[in-house]
Amino acid sequence: MPVMNAPSTPSVEPRSEGFDRVRAALRERDHAHEPLWLTTSARSAQEAADALGVSLGQIAKSVVFRCKADDTAVLVIAAGDRRVDERKLQVYTGPLGRADADFVKARTGFSIGGVSPLGFAPADAGAGPRLFIDDSLFRFDVIWAAAGHPNGVFQMTPQQLVGLTGAPVIEVMQS
Repeated sequence: MPVMNAPSTPSVEPRSEGFDRVRAALRERDHAHEPLWLTTSARSAQEAADALGVSLGQIAKSVVFRCKADDTAVLVIAAGDRRVDERKLQVYTGPLGRADADFVKARTGFSIGGVSPLGFAPADAGAGPRLFIDDSLFRFDVIWAAAGHPNGVFQMTPQQLVGLTGAPVIEVMQS
């Protein structure tokens, strides 16, 4: 499905380390769409939707939690118009706590507002975050996720997101 009000064109020069990692990860996986560099920041799902001219739900927002049992990061990719129900998520993860900006950066390699579902930096502790995809994204033909920087985004289908990440699809949105 074509995007109305197409955003800025793809960047030919790297804009940030995180953006470069995501671009490389997409190329490694032969993804059809290069990440785009927006002329405005898209730190929130609403800002991204406005910049792209799409509905809020089409933004695949990244929500990071801190697993209390082992201090690992848990990353949920969810529709921008929905809220994660921590109680539902804890069925899969155990008790969760809030993740501050330093924790998010250390565990994903991205700053809040640019956390991508792929292209994680190697963490000091080893593995990247535990990743889940909420089924609320499957309402849409086309979705957009952060590409490693608040100005970076990339396009895909929900099915492509599953293929790119290998993450399980679960239902964890508030009713």
